[in-house]
Amino acid sequence: MSKQESKTLYQALWNSADILRSKMDAADYKDYLLGLVFYKYLSDRMLYSAADLLEQPAHSLKEAQAIYEEAFKDDELRDDLISELKYMYSYALEPGLTFTSLVDKIHTGQFQLEDLAQGFRNIEQSSELFVNLFEDIDLYSKRLGTTPQKQNKTISEVMVELDSLDIAHEGDALGDAYEYLIGQFASDSGKKAGEFYTPQAVSTLMTQIVLSGKEDKRGFSVYDAAMGSGSLLLNVQKFSNEPGTINYFGQELKTSTYNLARMNMILHGVDVANQHLHNSDTLDADWPTEEPTNFDAVLMNPPYSAKWTADKGFLDDPRFAPYGVLAPKSKADFAFLLHGYYHLKDTGVMAIVLPHGVLFRGAAEGKIRKILLEHGAIDTVIGLPANIFFNTSIPTTVIVLKKNRKNRDVFFIDASKEFEKGKNQNVLTNDAIDNILQTYLARENVDKYAQLATFDEITENDFNLNIPRYVDTFEEEEPISLKHVATELTAVQKDIAEAHQVLATFLDDLVATTDDAKDELDTFKSILTRGGDNHDN
Repeated sequence: MSKQESKTLYQALWNSADILRSKMDAADYKDYLLGLVFYKYLSDRMLYSAADLLEQPAHSLKEAQAIYEEAFKDDELRDDLISELKYMYSYALEPGLTFTSLVDKIHTGQFQLEDLAQGFRNIEQSSELFVNLFEDIDLYSKRLGTTPQKQNKTISEVMVELDSLDIAHEGDALGDAYEYLIGQFASDSGKKAGEFYTPQAVSTLMTQIVLSGKEDKRGFSVYDAAMGSGSLLLNVQKFSNEPGTINYFGQELKTSTYNLARMNMILHGVDVANQHLHNSDTLDADWPTEEPTNFDAVLMNPPYSAKWTADKGFLDDPRFAPYGVLAPKSKADFAFLLHGYYHLKDTGVMAIVLPHGVLFRGAAEGKIRKILLEHGAIDTVIGLPANIFFNTSIPTTVIVLKKNRKNRDVFFIDASKEFEKGKNQNVLTNDAIDNILQTYLARENVDKYAQLATFDEITENDFNLNIPRYVDTFEEEEPISLKHVATELTAVQKDIAEAHQVLATFLDDLVATTDDAKDELDTFKSILTRGGDNHDN
């Protein structure tokens, strides 16, 4: 697919959101649009496959629909076809419930929301892979319209808009387009975006870090315990030379976001056997607890400074027990970090995005940080620019962790100035990503940008990892010329004096109508004249 065709696909998908934008927030309407795109993808893929199985290749969805409907008239042929489709995809829709058929009903005025709801149910009930996948799409919500007729109309308009796209034949482009939609929703969602999306630039940087040197590894395993839409996990396949063998492990608390990740995996062509996703609270109950439990890479962008229970019982939890203290209730940052680190292989690499506070805050966090440093767990600290995330404007840091390191030094990179100004957010450019990555791999000092700090230096700083303590970015100001300042000051005084003279001329045209007004006017003129004289001197 050409770049122009991809752009058209992206724009067509995004334009379909216009129908919903006036009715609800992006955080809500994303579920409707992404769910309908996914349903259309499942339906279209099934129709074309059915035509191929019947040895009647179709050149359009209408042809495929007609072939499918005809096959269903033969009981024996129908049973064999459904069996084959379920073997291939774990589901099979009746001819009357395909996306194509439902749009035909819309055009003839026969469409009912219950038809679409039934299609959702049929897919959900067909396999564990699809259980409750569409449960967040409330087709009878008042947000779609105050009456059943208006709700029907809203959904119908979105479906007709999507019907123009033959998305089953888009291949990898559809997965990318889905990512594009998720990114656009994140941009519109503001702070709520943090629940489901990590900007692609940050994902790219983190992914390349954890995959470095292992691009050819078959069966590479990656884990994200706060996976959101799964975008961070899925980035790994872009940089692996064995993308079809990657095993994805992810956990997400919010059911709607978990469902989004499941759809995202399927649209990116991830085999069912390689998807290991879980809907639960990462911190309250450890997962996974059955083999495999440790992974080649851990990638995380957890909610920043979130609250958690921090019950004393967690001191016996193997994830946290070695540190003797727990992350504070009001800031779960280190709880997420320790959870991820616990699930890292001895040969693995972990990259996690957190607020800068984890680098220097004291008390329990200081104790945890000290133990991690004493064990050489913290390999690299990368300071990112402010305002590059949709949900916060604060600067963040990527912390890279490893196990069984021979050294206890820490490499610091200050990339806080590595950005371009965007409309709403700052942008981490491809050049900036390459610069950070190459600096990380070289692990050599770069003036005012990167510094390798010894363990002794870190100890002297009381295990404080605040980046400015190690990377000196101070720039001396150019010497100020007093002669130049005096010249500028004289010019300013001259401009002020001239302005006074012009204002005084205007005041001469003013006439007082009462004695009090005349006194006020004379006083003002006197003050103005003295001010002008002072500036002349």
